[in-house]
Amino acid sequence: MANADARLYEAAQVLGAGKIKTFFTVTLPGVRYGLVSAFFVGFTLVITDFGVPKVLGGKYNVLATDIYKQVVGRLDFEMGAVVGMVLLVPAVAAFFADRIAQSRQVALLSARAVPYEPKPSRRFAMMMMGFCMLIGALILTVLGTAAFASVAKLWPYNLSFSLNHYDFDLMDGGGWDSYFNTLELAAWVAVIGTMAVFTGAYLVEKSKGFETGRSMMQFLCMIPMAVPGLVLGLAYIFFFNDPDNPLGFIYHTMPILVICTVTHFYTVSHLTAVTALKQMDPEFEAVSASLKVPFFKTFIQVTVPVCLPAILDISIYLFVNAMTTVSAVIFLYSTETNLASVAALNMDDAGDVAPAAAMCVMIVFVSATVRIFHAIFTRGMARRSQLWRQR
Repeated sequence: MANADARLYEAAQVLGAGKIKTFFTVTLPGVRYGLVSAFFVGFTLVITDFGVPKVLGGKYNVLATDIYKQVVGRLDFEMGAVVGMVLLVPAVAAFFADRIAQSRQVALLSARAVPYEPKPSRRFAMMMMGFCMLIGALILTVLGTAAFASVAKLWPYNLSFSLNHYDFDLMDGGGWDSYFNTLELAAWVAVIGTMAVFTGAYLVEKSKGFETGRSMMQFLCMIPMAVPGLVLGLAYIFFFNDPDNPLGFIYHTMPILVICTVTHFYTVSHLTAVTALKQMDPEFEAVSASLKVPFFKTFIQVTVPVCLPAILDISIYLFVNAMTTVSAVIFLYSTETNLASVAALNMDDAGDVAPAAAMCVMIVFVSATVRIFHAIFTRGMARRSQLWRQR
């Protein structure tokens, strides 16, 4: 809707078209590619999801859980790789269909288009607020039930208060060490991933020359979105576990978890960085070059401060996803690098549902706390360093 041309709506009103006819003749054709893109994104996320089918699927088998059964249950890595390739086909097909839809959506816009701004409607705004509150209440109800189950002595038979389920060291799964390992992983992913993503986006978007290499780099940055986490984890096993690989020493260590997690969530972060860089006038680099200012100095003193809100968004996105990731790291952890999300999965497999809920509550608590601090810090930073954005 933000990309809709206001002149189309004005023309529809002049011609006497009603709201319903305007919706089907103007609004819907304008957003049809966006709807197609949303469909394929949802399709990719669902078909590659592992955590939900593993915990709630029961005996209902899907490709993601079948890969896990082949590798963990039967130690048949080759068959797991075959199933992974089968899972990769629809994911990649949906990814390229989404890219085609997005390119056609952009082609619909012209430089002379006037952004459509709907008239304020208090009634409609209250209806939408009520809808959002309903969805939020449903989400909070589910999370609240898990939180309540984590402090119930024996769910659902004895609901008296107890913190015994938070004594993770007495449970099968990984103990508190897995929780602190997750915090360490999330911190490293947020720091290293943000630097790698933004630097790579800058080189792709702002550097000159070597068009073929930059196009190839852009394509490679898009690929991780289409690769399921389980397939990525299997690929890391086959690559780093090879005896002839000089990098094999990082197998079963924290660095391989960091690298895999950054790779898994690279695409969205890269797109965020590229979008922020596209908003900057290219004359910044031209003026710096004419004044013989080194590009790294321009990058540090101009580009980074201007794009700081996007950089902070990338860091919190990577942190939260590293806290909750399961599929990409399920095959790569060791007893020393076990993670909270994997520990919750193992406790659920062992029948310790309430302790698994307790571990998940701790993950949600840390993610929400960090997100709140990020919002406060971002708002305070914007007031001090982003005044130039205000009119």
